[in-house]
Amino acid sequence: MSDTPSSPASELTSQPGLCSAFLQSLVARGAVHQCSDLASLDDKLSGPAPVTAYIGFDATADSLHVGHLMSIMSLRRLQQAGHRPVVLMGGGTTRIGDPSFRDTSRPLLDDAQIAANIAGIRKVFTRYLDFNDGPTGAVMVNNADWLDGLGYIAFLRDFGRHFSVNRMLSFDSVKLRLEREQPLTFLEFNYMPLQAYDFVELSRRFGCCLQMGGSDQWGNIVNGIDLGRRVEGRELFGLTTPLLTTASGNKMGKTAQGAVWLNVDRLSPYDFWQFWRNSEDADVGRFLRLFTDLPEARIAELEQLDGSALNQAKKILAHEVTALLHGEDAALSAAETARKVFEEGSSGQDVPVTEVPASEEGLGIVEALVLCGLSASKGEARRLLAGRGVRMNGDMVADDKAQLTAKAGNSVQLSAGKKRHALIRFC
Repeated sequence: MSDTPSSPASELTSQPGLCSAFLQSLVARGAVHQCSDLASLDDKLSGPAPVTAYIGFDATADSLHVGHLMSIMSLRRLQQAGHRPVVLMGGGTTRIGDPSFRDTSRPLLDDAQIAANIAGIRKVFTRYLDFNDGPTGAVMVNNADWLDGLGYIAFLRDFGRHFSVNRMLSFDSVKLRLEREQPLTFLEFNYMPLQAYDFVELSRRFGCCLQMGGSDQWGNIVNGIDLGRRVEGRELFGLTTPLLTTASGNKMGKTAQGAVWLNVDRLSPYDFWQFWRNSEDADVGRFLRLFTDLPEARIAELEQLDGSALNQAKKILAHEVTALLHGEDAALSAAETARKVFEEGSSGQDVPVTEVPASEEGLGIVEALVLCGLSASKGEARRLLAGRGVRMNGDMVADDKAQLTAKAGNSVQLSAGKKRHALIRFC
């Protein structure tokens, strides 16, 4: 098996003969990039028994971000179609770090940090999946449960002999890094066989026959399919989602302030709602298909809106995505806060608040913009001010020497452009 999909994305968009509800849904929503054997997988998914599929998530931070959301939605749609999703936490593989399409090694984390990260990540999945004891109930497992007990020599003898170094070097995830003359450590090189072994182990424990993931994981998934066939004669499948960029070509889920996190302690529901509300016009229909449960007919209606009416579609997008993650009440609260900020000029309760100790000297506007996250640097803050893009309590500010009155109990609302707001509260 090669690093090239047998069913490329160009063919997947024209598959009228798909029978399984899961693949029909994913293809219709534009959520499939590659599949190892589309026809055979469709047959299996159309059978009487639920199919078990998994996606792995390494614990490199204490929260997932919007970049993971398409994978999470894939597991959700799998369960909605009557199949069983497995969430694999990479407690073992995180100790190595996936080198795929990276120029540098990931920082090595200790066991305590990995455990804390896993605890943080767990919270998200209960919003999207139903963890029950039934045949389609979601399962969450940790690959440290089996990787920690592997004997190195035994693993090399039983599994390492099935991996060709020549072939591993040919995968795009590795080849591109070497072509850029960036070092690849022997530690990282072991990530591929360990992830492949995960697939085999999950097939043994849960009857898992499908691994899904982002398009950057194709080489790793292919390794697992091949290892299952070689070692145990298992028929395994792989399916990937496309790399998602915005209509302007930017990487999805990144802002000037950093990643758009999914955990509430990392990013407020209001800021999460605003991220989706600020989507580019050309992305609204696509994001509604990928990240909400709205039916196609409703999405098609919203796509027909243009001009100022398109803002209503953006609000629906923001509401639907936020309600899935944070709940209906949080989504409604975020929308109401936005209405107050934009229509009444007041600061709703969900606008992010930064508390600053009061002082006699006051606080400079440049420093304040950086402190509350409206600017990534002092230079960016000065450019915003020079471009007349900053307001303080609703009034435009252009002077980069302006001061905020730093009196205890005083609150100052800052705005960068029309859509980003923050509150400085002196204490």
